[in-house]
Amino acid sequence: MTEAKPKVPYWHVWTDAEGVSHQDRFWLTEFDLRSMKPPADPQWQGTRRTHKSTVMVTVQPVGWVGQWHENPKPQWIVPLSGRWFVETLDGTRVEMGPGELSFGEDQNTRPDARGRTGHLSGTVGDEPAVLMVVQIEDEAPTVGQPGRFR
Repeated sequence: MTEAKPKVPYWHVWTDAEGVSHQDRFWLTEFDLRSMKPPADPQWQGTRRTHKSTVMVTVQPVGWVGQWHENPKPQWIVPLSGRWFVETLDGTRVEMGPGELSFGEDQNTRPDARGRTGHLSGTVGDEPAVLMVVQIEDEAPTVGQPGRFR
C-alpha cells in the first residue's frame, strides 16, 4: 500500500515589493519516498540544499520580547519546547509551538509610520521557548515570493 505524499505546513515571514513584512501559511509538498541509507525502510524525504548553513539552539526566557527587527539571515525556525509568537508589519500574529515550522525571510523591509521594521517576536506562556534555528548563509533573501519552498 502506497501512502500519499505528505504535506508539511510552515509559516513564511516574507517581504513584499513595498517593504512590508507578511506571514502566510504554506506547505512543503516535494517529497520522494526512498531509503535514507539501505537497508533502512523508505521514508518521505524533502531535500532543500544549501552550500553552507549554521545550526543553533536558542532559549528565550519567559517574558522575552525581541523588539521589531528583521531576521538576520533567511532561516528556518523549529520550536522544540515552549511557545513563541511572530507578528509582522501587516498585523498578522502567529503563535507556534513544538512541531511547527517558520521560515524567516523578512529582510529588506522598510520602516512603517512608527519606525518598525521586520517583525516582533517573543515567548508565550510561563515557560521558556527553546528554538532550533537553521540560518542559510549563502542564499540571498527574496522579495515578493511568498511560499517559495514546496
